[in-house]
Amino acid sequence: MEKKCLDCGDIIRGRTDKKFCSDQCRNNYNNRLNRDTNNFVRNVHGLLRKNRRILADLCNEGKVKVHKDALFALGYNFSFFTHIIESSGGQKFHYCFEYGYREVGDDFIELKKNSQYLEYQ
Repeated sequence: MEKKCLDCGDIIRGRTDKKFCSDQCRNNYNNRLNRDTNNFVRNVHGLLRKNRRILADLCNEGKVKVHKDALFALGYNFSFFTHIIESSGGQKFHYCFEYGYREVGDDFIELKKNSQYLEYQ
């Protein structure tokens, strides 16, 4: 019984457990299979990287407190962050990797860099 390639349908020659006739067919098949999932992950990761870059730029400029509208103007998306840490005082910081922020009232945001984050890498 002849086995056929899962991607192109050509006859497979060689080992009996092969599923594809070539590396190209294997790559095509797996890329097509994971395309939707990969696009979603790629888009979310892109948003997280953009948010991190914005926070990093502001922190590197020495800014500790900025208006929320300034973050919006730079393209920051408040829906995407990596984690939340609640301090012992009950303050919730939203983090995008090692850079975090919390709302301090009157639409101002306090920025913070978590140096402990670098210890986990």
